Amino acid sequence: MSNCYVDPKYLSVPYQLLSMNIRAMEVTQVLLNAQSIDGAVRKNAEESLKQFQEQNLPAFLLSLSGELANEEKPVETRKLAGLILKNALDAKEQHRKYELVQRWLSLDANAKSQIKACVLKTLSSAVADARSTASQVIAKVAGIELPQKQWPELIGSLLSNIHQLRAHAKQATLETLGYLCEEVSPDIIDQDQVNKILTAVVQGMSASEGNTDVRLAATRALYNALGFAQANFSNDMERDYIMRVVCEATLSPEVRIRQAAFECLVSISSTYYEKLAPYIQDIFSITAKAVREDEEPVSLQAIEFWSSICDEEIDILEDYGGEFTGDSDIPCFYFIKQALPALVPMLLETLLKQEEDQDQDEGAWNIAMAGGTCLGLVARTVGDDIVPLVVPFIEENITKPDWRQREAATYAFGSILEGPSPEKLIPLVNVALNFMLSALTKDPNSHVKDTTAWTVGRIFEFLHGSAVDSPIITQANCQQIVTVLLQSMKDTPNVAEKACGALYFLAQGYEDVGPSSPLTPFFQEIVQSLLTVTHREDAGESRLRTAAYETLNEVVRCSTDETAPLVLQLVPVIMMELHNTLEGQKLSSDEREKQSELQGLLCGCLQVIIQKLGSSEPTKYVFMQYADQIMGLFLRVFACRSSTVHEEAMLAIGALAYATGPDFAKYMPDFYRYLEMGLQNFEEYQVCAVTVGVVGDISRALEEKIVPYCDGIMTQLLKNLSSNQLHRSVKPPIFSCFGDIALAVGEYFEKYLMWAMSALQRAAELSTHTAGDDELTEYTNSLRNGILEAYSGIFQGFKNSPKTQLLIPYAPHILQFLDGIYMEKDMDDVVMKTAIGVLGDLADTLGSHAGSLIQQSRSSKDFLNECLSSEDHMIKESAEWAKLAISRAISV
Repeated sequence: MSNCYVDPKYLSVPYQLLSMNIRAMEVTQVLLNAQSIDGAVRKNAEESLKQFQEQNLPAFLLSLSGELANEEKPVETRKLAGLILKNALDAKEQHRKYELVQRWLSLDANAKSQIKACVLKTLSSAVADARSTASQVIAKVAGIELPQKQWPELIGSLLSNIHQLRAHAKQATLETLGYLCEEVSPDIIDQDQVNKILTAVVQGMSASEGNTDVRLAATRALYNALGFAQANFSNDMERDYIMRVVCEATLSPEVRIRQAAFECLVSISSTYYEKLAPYIQDIFSITAKAVREDEEPVSLQAIEFWSSICDEEIDILEDYGGEFTGDSDIPCFYFIKQALPALVPMLLETLLKQEEDQDQDEGAWNIAMAGGTCLGLVARTVGDDIVPLVVPFIEENITKPDWRQREAATYAFGSILEGPSPEKLIPLVNVALNFMLSALTKDPNSHVKDTTAWTVGRIFEFLHGSAVDSPIITQANCQQIVTVLLQSMKDTPNVAEKACGALYFLAQGYEDVGPSSPLTPFFQEIVQSLLTVTHREDAGESRLRTAAYETLNEVVRCSTDETAPLVLQLVPVIMMELHNTLEGQKLSSDEREKQSELQGLLCGCLQVIIQKLGSSEPTKYVFMQYADQIMGLFLRVFACRSSTVHEEAMLAIGALAYATGPDFAKYMPDFYRYLEMGLQNFEEYQVCAVTVGVVGDISRALEEKIVPYCDGIMTQLLKNLSSNQLHRSVKPPIFSCFGDIALAVGEYFEKYLMWAMSALQRAAELSTHTAGDDELTEYTNSLRNGILEAYSGIFQGFKNSPKTQLLIPYAPHILQFLDGIYMEKDMDDVVMKTAIGVLGDLADTLGSHAGSLIQQSRSSKDFLNECLSSEDHMIKESAEWAKLAISRAISV
């Protein structure tokens, strides 16, 4: 077993102290025991491995790599050894991943080189599982070491002998290269090595490669390596060669290779859209053949190619309004528009390939669903042009005796409702709606009803509401629509769930209709029907219970003052439902999970009711009689340890605080510990983020009455900011929360000022100069907005207080921050509005102290002028106020 032994120097004293005294040769037995069906044996073995790892990490990792490389060991121990080794290098949570990376980098160099020698040796193992695990381990080590300029010889040694290798070792090497490209960012590997990787991979894919496993590994590796091929795709000859090999692979006799090759084409369509024009005709022929004749996994990828092209063109047309200007990186080639006459008939054919049991399995995906989804994307891409191509198919099939044809026609109609103009669609909908309502109650087939209910929901989502000029719902048909939807809510769970969805969009369309809504006469009946649905025996299927509560919430949210007394009657009903879930019966873990889900839905429902009734004085006054009981229920919910419920209960409490205002102070002594628990909940960071938001709501409600709790809250918030274990998305709301607290407590904030300002300053420095992808830009903007909201709250909180001079030292830095984000030119409208507001706050609070600084600022004047001429009226309004405040400050 050359190169793969445990160096005796790692077997030091602590190693001898282990409970089971694991020596290298005993690792095999412990790994076998760790997979035992006997729980006690398994637990004992896991404990021994854990101790071994904690007391002598180098020996532990070496033993595992030795086990993985040893051909004489059992397959299952080799596989587990490799898995434990991989998990010692990587983790999902960012902070844990960072710890593991640091731990590996600090290991003794000799130990690391022995481990790497073992895993490289395993690539030529006769055992497929051992090779595959070794591939992943090598990629994880490369992901850590290559960015540190360590292990420079790796890629060379993988590529050097790829042509001499036996087929199984060649397959493993290509698999390793694929994983490596997944782990490492393209700028880490120099172009010369990228070229060599791509050459090896593309050669491995070619039809001349006799071994199927090698060809499959190469095709999958190319999928991961495409991000590295920017330079190669810019070179016509190299691009032609890669595209030819990929297209050839879509015709391989092996189904897995064809599927992998189409996956490459899908990735190419989004990564290299602008390079596709010369190939699009051939790709259409290949995909059309695959969609019509190939096995499902291949057909699905062939459809996905066109969905991906739609996504690209929708993005380009949305960003640049279809006009190719100097601003846009990529022109729109209108591939979908050109392919329309052939593409639409191909997609319509797929709609007829339904499966008998397609709706029973949530998350099911088949040719018909993929085709309908793609058809919907095509409609969004080309708009009105799709309608004349689809209408004949609908007319031909909608009344056919075969359910498949009726369902396909309905699905086609539902799919094209987003994209084309209302002018084009409303005449069709006016003809079709009656027919659909009739099918919803009378069609004998459940699949047809399901799709019909979905289509009716789409009609209401896209063609009903104040934005649409000619209404499709009239006095004449409103009664019939409601009656049919309530009737359908008694149907099978999947049909009832879609009927709830249709009712949701029906209610939403009447959100801004004024004092009276066409739904008002039916309000009580609708609410009663939805509550009945939530109690159905089968409400747990097809998300039905969740859909019923979401719809109830929307019906309440969009209701008018006329129905406020009925909403009030709903309060004790929902409270009783929540109370019933809290009564102490013994539950299995499965039942407890369902109960938590129900509690979450009920808390969500109460939140909407509280917001509705709390928003107008008369109803708020009557509602207050329930506030104590509701708060009592929420506190009992917190005693149940479930994060989904905590999130919903927190949001509901935020609404209650807003409604009760300063009176909320009486609940704080009992509620505070749950608030603190939420702020400390790093694991379920969404709960933490929601709690931070609720601290803001409570600060606004209580104002100076929050002072007794400020020390605890501010200490925890500052601790959260300095933790690298907390998900980064929670940090922007924490900064906004500083602003809320400062605004609530005014000059009392002085005792936290130094800490808060220094945290803001650090974050402000991080949030400039962050060129990156769209996701990073979006996060940076939310971070900047949080920082600016904090500054705004602090300045407004201190305004007119004798302590405003405490803020003067921070003004230069804040102006520098505003300069910085203005210069970078990547702020969104939200940040722009907050930033110009902060400039005004600075002038308004500090007066002449700020005036001279603003005059010296490099970009304040340009920024102000840009905001004054903004088309966004809110930005313009803020800018006009800021201009006034600045001119006052300068003239003092």
